[in-house]
This record gives sequence, structure tokens and C-alpha cells, in this order.
Amino acid sequence: MIRNTLLLTAMLCAFTNITAAQNYYPVDVGNTWTLENEDRTERITYAIGAAEEQFNGKQGRILRLTTAVLGTSSANTSTFLMQVDEEGIKLHRISTAFGDVFGEARVEFSPPATFFPPTLQLGETWETQGETEVRIVGAVTVSTVNEVIAIEDVDTPAGTFEDCLKIQVRTKTVAAAGISRSTTYQWLAPNLGPVKFQTDQDIVFELISSNLIATEKPYDVNADGVVNILDLTFVASRLGQTDPKADVNADGSVNILDLTLVARNMEN
Repeated sequence: MIRNTLLLTAMLCAFTNITAAQNYYPVDVGNTWTLENEDRTERITYAIGAAEEQFNGKQGRILRLTTAVLGTSSANTSTFLMQVDEEGIKLHRISTAFGDVFGEARVEFSPPATFFPPTLQLGETWETQGETEVRIVGAVTVSTVNEVIAIEDVDTPAGTFEDCLKIQVRTKTVAAAGISRSTTYQWLAPNLGPVKFQTDQDIVFELISSNLIATEKPYDVNADGVVNILDLTFVASRLGQTDPKADVNADGSVNILDLTLVARNMEN
């Protein structure tokens, strides 16, 4: 049994480069990130809040993404209604305010779309598609193709962040007036979230500050403050038992699912 446990532990460690989406986009209520462009004239603010809606008995999340021109009253806000579970971060709705002329556009996803898949690794791709109505413009269909294209170190005013995922986002918009395409890029730092963003006009925004709410680590089963090989070994040694400390997904049994969750959430 000990030999089998060590073998299984070693196999799972080989997959620790496949990191959970939540690690790259912490969605605890109260988390905020502020990014500014190079000449400090524009600012993007990300803020995570609690949603009124619940999904499978768990409270949903709201991501508010606000882009503002500093020194003016000009600002646009998009609101994302999200669900977070073992299948990743799912998107139920996007609402974007375009001002008095175009009003608000609202996209509903049923079934929910993938905002981030449960694991992120180099080469990972996922797509979303939705439809909405925009005042004056009419019916609009928006589709995106997301791909993790690189792992890079990123220098920002808030510090240097290692092993960031560079995600390419290709967007296609179809309306009565025609078809438009754009490509943007975002960089996510492990255990921190968004640290850099590049628009389709090559305007670069970099992190200047963040405020992440400290939360309990559910995969730190031995409570030493870090999720590592010791937690993986702890769970592996209790396979087939009902130890609640090792049963991280609380399904009543310690099994391969618990091992996989701990392996995916191991910290570098």
C-alpha cells in the first residue's frame, strides 16, 4: 500500500504545472486590482463582489470591470455574473453600459459559458459566444477564442511577477453593419490574478496596486500554511477512508478526486 501511495503521489506531481483557474484568478469577495496605462491617463479597475444569485447552493460572484479616463467623468463598466466550482469559472451574464446613445447591452448564457476552464496550462483553449441587442445597432453576436500562448515574467509598477500566463483573446463581432475582429492579451500571475492587459490598439495597462482578501486554503490539509507535496501525501495515505481532513471535496470518501484537487492547487 505504501509503495502504491508513493507511486500515485509521484504521478500526480507530474501534473502540477496544470494549475487551477481559481489560482490565476482569485475570486474571493472583496478582491480588487488596479491597472493603468503607461502615461497614466487611463485606468482599469477589477473588483469582485457577491451576487444575489446562488448556484448549486453556493453564492455567485460579480466581477465589475471599469475603464476610466483619469481627470474626466468618462467611464465604462462591464459586469460579469460568475459561478465558481470544480468545473472552473462559469459565466452566466455580461452587462455593459455604453452611455446615453447606445444604452446597455446584456448577454445571457444558458447554459453558462466558460470564463476560465478548471485548469490552465500552455496551449489551453476555450470559446464563448453570446447574442445581445444594442440600441441603434440592433442584434449583435459576439464570439471569443481564448488561448494560453506563453508563460512569461511580467514587470509592473507593483512589482515583478514570475510564471504569468499570457492569454490571447480573439473576438469576432457580427452586426447588421458588418463584421469586426480584434485581438487583445491579458497576463495572469499565479495566486494574484490580472497584472497586465494589452488592447487591440496596443495600449498596455499594468498593475499598480491590488488588494486580495486572505482566505482559508481548503487544500492545505495539514494546516501548515502552504499546499505542497506534504498535503498530497497526507491525502494519498488515506485513500478509501472517510477522514474529513483528507476528503477535500466533501463527498464522503477520500479518493482520486481529492488527490487531483490537491495536486492542481499545489503552490510553486
